[in-house]
Amino acid sequence: MPSDYDNLRDAVAKFCSQYQGPYWRALDRDMAYPTEFVEELTKAGWLSVLIPEQYGGAGLPLSAAAAVLEEMQAQGCNGGACHAQIYTMGTLLRHGSDAQKAKYLPEIASGALRLQAFGVTEPTSGTDTGALKTTAVRDGNDFVINGQKIWTSRAEHSDLMLLLVRTTPLNEGLKKTAGLSVLLVDMRAAQKKDKGLTIRPIRTMMNHATTEVFFDNFRVPVENLIGEEGKGFKYILTGMNAERILIAAECIGDAKWFIEKATCYAKEREVFGRPIGQNQGIQFPIAKAFTNMRAAELMVKEALRLYELGENPGAEANMAKMLAADASFEAANMCIQTYGGFGFAEEYDIERKFRETRLYQTAPISTNLILSYLSEHVLGLPRSY
Repeated sequence: MPSDYDNLRDAVAKFCSQYQGPYWRALDRDMAYPTEFVEELTKAGWLSVLIPEQYGGAGLPLSAAAAVLEEMQAQGCNGGACHAQIYTMGTLLRHGSDAQKAKYLPEIASGALRLQAFGVTEPTSGTDTGALKTTAVRDGNDFVINGQKIWTSRAEHSDLMLLLVRTTPLNEGLKKTAGLSVLLVDMRAAQKKDKGLTIRPIRTMMNHATTEVFFDNFRVPVENLIGEEGKGFKYILTGMNAERILIAAECIGDAKWFIEKATCYAKEREVFGRPIGQNQGIQFPIAKAFTNMRAAELMVKEALRLYELGENPGAEANMAKMLAADASFEAANMCIQTYGGFGFAEEYDIERKFRETRLYQTAPISTNLILSYLSEHVLGLPRSY
């Protein structure tokens, strides 16, 4: 990321120094949410970096948010506990009304409201977003929502949710992604239960606080519609570009953490009377992981540059996410191999970070879907799905 964020990175690193391995290991054992970490991040203003100053935020560009999230990961923390509050801003800032921004952004910036939940994926559609079945039917001044979302991370820890729904039935001849709309859902009104909204946690291999969400005649005011009805897929895509870029920045941070851990250990660990880092069998994988991390980092910078020019860098955002996820997972494998048996021991944090960074091979979009996108939209090959 740009070097002019050095002071920002230093401040984030200082903050993260209060939340080192023992803190995350304790949470990991109990699959507990890092409430204290997120609350302090909010107070410090790190989660409102993209919100304009007029609404109480820092008014910084996406590259600043990327620097914040990258540094969190590089310090061994887990930005996945709160990163949605940063990247969901893309949809709200670009397509929300002035009234919506004035109503919600100041409270999000202050921490009075949490916007952590992003409801898109469904059990029967997966990444086939055009096939989603959750409906929102107009009834007077409300939309009445019925359906189910899955992998809606942090829903239990969020006051608001950006929700993608079908407001126009899917008809023959209508493009699958037409008729989708985005709603800003205030979940406090439902008290998370018994008013048409049910949230059920899903335990996973990493501590990620993900859930499935059920809507049963759940009502949302029409005034909470983001942008125009039926154009939600386009709005979500612009937010997803920001999401992919920021996830890529997190992966770069993970890769840097693994490379630093492996490099230090290889210098200190002695076997057969010499440091293991003297052996090319140890050196070369570390050097390769570093090379791939740097290459991915450059693609992240390019995606950020285009995004901040106001362009729609779908290809660059996807490539950045894929390359960075590959680089972080390669670095994770390399780090475990460097540490040997100790890499699997909880106290070194490597196995925890290994599990966390493995997620990004699959989410928020799988590597295969990225390759399909590039094949069709960049290389002009026939559509594969």
